[in-house]
Amino acid sequence: MDVTNMNDPRLTAIGLLSEVYAGLTARMQPVFNAAGLSEIDFETLIRLGRSPRHALRMTDLAAQTGLSTSGVTRVVDRLERDGLVIREACATDRRASYATLTPAGLDKLDEVLPQHLADVDEVFTGLLGSDELEAFLTTLRKIRSVVRPCATAGAEVTSVRS
Repeated sequence: MDVTNMNDPRLTAIGLLSEVYAGLTARMQPVFNAAGLSEIDFETLIRLGRSPRHALRMTDLAAQTGLSTSGVTRVVDRLERDGLVIREACATDRRASYATLTPAGLDKLDEVLPQHLADVDEVFTGLLGSDELEAFLTTLRKIRSVVRPCATAGAEVTSVRS
């Protein structure tokens, strides 16, 4: 391969992905800001909201968000101060704790999600036909399983208070 080939489709693919991600992030940020959330705050809340019993082990939450354990602790500390999340001890493992969405956290998601979903539809998923969207989601899951295999850690049913 000629390393000076600037027209390599691999460069195009990663460049387009980067540009799309930056554009989507910029588009979504005003909604998060208006709700007093950062992007990682929203990601944490939505991951908890989509999990069984709205709870995840802190280690699984760290794996899903790509944060270090200390990084996820700081995010959960902030969300806990805001009353959006609580920590709960694991009844079967004293070393583990869960982050659990509070009713206020669910209310915050109810506040943010309508506009967020409208934005996602307008500039992302709504641009694709149903077959295109299904193929795109399958492709994203295939890539995610290689680059972030822990992205669904703890998604199976877990028990907070066994």
